[in-house]
Amino acid sequence: MFRSLIVLIILAVIVVVVIIGMAIQVGGKLIRPAHRIVGDAPVDLSAETVVLQNGHGNVVAGWLVHGKPEMGVVLLLHGVRSDRRQMLGRARFLSEAGYSVMLIDLPAHGESSGEHITFGYREAEGVRTVMHYLAERYPKNKIAVIGVSLGAVSFVLSKSTPPPSAVVLESMYPTIDEAILRRLEKRLGPFSRLFTPLFLWQLPLRLGISADHLRPITELPHLHSPVLILSGADDRHTTLSDTHRLYEVANHPKMLWIVKDAAHINLHAHAPTEYETRVLAFFRKYLQGERE
Repeated sequence: MFRSLIVLIILAVIVVVVIIGMAIQVGGKLIRPAHRIVGDAPVDLSAETVVLQNGHGNVVAGWLVHGKPEMGVVLLLHGVRSDRRQMLGRARFLSEAGYSVMLIDLPAHGESSGEHITFGYREAEGVRTVMHYLAERYPKNKIAVIGVSLGAVSFVLSKSTPPPSAVVLESMYPTIDEAILRRLEKRLGPFSRLFTPLFLWQLPLRLGISADHLRPITELPHLHSPVLILSGADDRHTTLSDTHRLYEVANHPKMLWIVKDAAHINLHAHAPTEYETRVLAFFRKYLQGERE
């Protein structure tokens, strides 16, 4: 009996060690930078290559497309492990509408520097750098932002001042706890709540931050810009409940669009006509002051 108990304890310890080891391995992959050569902008955009440096010596790389004078400028922020090219479709229709457009690689992505992906925390520093640059480069223009997933989180956590004149937030997680939980639920079902803490405890050890630093739902009430919140109706990473909670805490004026039959995907590519109609109407109202 005693020997059997010892064997069970040893097996339990082995299982725990294996699980922790797997969590550490996966955690390392999640924060690994997504650097890649982006290259030149597509010829049809006639974009200027821009490389900015912040006070910490980090570099933010991007493309700047010039639009009509004083029409407004839109900053595009891509999702995790992607780069500025993810936003090309949005850049094209915004440019055709006359807006100046800035596409960047978030820190630790594409050609921007950064040692780790930090789920929005240090990416926010890059956003602040670019927002400051755009305010100086376009002093007579109103600024808008479109952020997708990590890009949306990075903008909200940036607490950029002065706030932009219009903000579009797509598929944004409310807290890092829930972001991890939702992704684990797809693979582990009810056991996901047991594994989530194994990833959260790595944040201070690997990145020097805590889960409390990654709560856009806490920062969103401090954003005093007109906001359009988008999410897919079938998104299991950012659920309908998550999105409605974000919408509830956002300040007025605010709008919500739940995109039919869409998961955690490129919402513009999924429903391009309706996306462009809604976003352009939103920008006309808050960048040009047109009535609906």
